[in-house]
Amino acid sequence: QVHLVESGGGSVQTGGSLRLSCAASGVAVGSRHCMGWFRQAPGKEREGVATADSAGSATYADSVKGRFTISISRDRDNDNLTVTLQMNSLKPEDTAIYFCAAGLPPFCLRDYSGQRYNFWGQGTQVTVSS
Repeated sequence: QVHLVESGGGSVQTGGSLRLSCAASGVAVGSRHCMGWFRQAPGKEREGVATADSAGSATYADSVKGRFTISISRDRDNDNLTVTLQMNSLKPEDTAIYFCAAGLPPFCLRDYSGQRYNFWGQGTQVTVSS
């Protein structure tokens, strides 16, 4: 069973930076998988922000390209994954609850609806003030 726990949310002013982390346990070493960051703002649909797969590919929503970076690393001591979302040049429209998710290929890399992601974290709030 995959278990995901996000951390790193908070409040910043426009132009600031935040780094979100997702501790992912239960993702088997050598398995094909996708990890993604999604967000949901009040009154809006959930949307994909960035995804990455076990082959090293990454994709980004147009709204965050050039500002956000997703990365995945594995802890050699316990085989857990850490999925990081570095967010720079934050804007008020980035305000949302951010969720980490794990999914299985095929197609998960470009799935921004989240339908191909089976495991989700509890979310972390990001607030950007103007």
